[in-house]
Amino acid sequence: MAYTQPSARSSSPSVAKPALSLLAAILFGSIVLVPLANAKGEEVVRAPSGISYVTGGVGMEGADRLKAMEKDFNLKLVFADKTGSYLSAVKVAIVDATGRVVLETTTEGPFLMARLVAGAYQINATFAGQMERQKVTVGANKLSTIDFRWPAH
Repeated sequence: MAYTQPSARSSSPSVAKPALSLLAAILFGSIVLVPLANAKGEEVVRAPSGISYVTGGVGMEGADRLKAMEKDFNLKLVFADKTGSYLSAVKVAIVDATGRVVLETTTEGPFLMARLVAGAYQINATFAGQMERQKVTVGANKLSTIDFRWPAH
């Protein structure tokens, strides 16, 4: 059987079609998956301790979503640097008066809201290796807001 090399003209469409299909699939996947990944940041989660919390607030839409949820929580934490730029990926540990960690998470945006049992807590927040601590007493039905500020990087 003799081998005939295909012409450049006949091989281009067969190579171009799969390449274009792959490119289209990648673009479609990134368009679909990016909003899903961002939406996860504004979902209410229950910690193993039973504490409900939500973190996120990236962009105006995310911040608006969290603002609408404020009535469901009694603690709101805000993370920014000293210039006012919001921060994300802040490690947070909330410790009750007995020393028990009731919530430990890493933020997915500049806000974290939690529904805690009324009482006194210490909040340890770490960003870029620098820990900030603040104490707060939360009531059952009133939102307490605590701001954390780190030096600008």
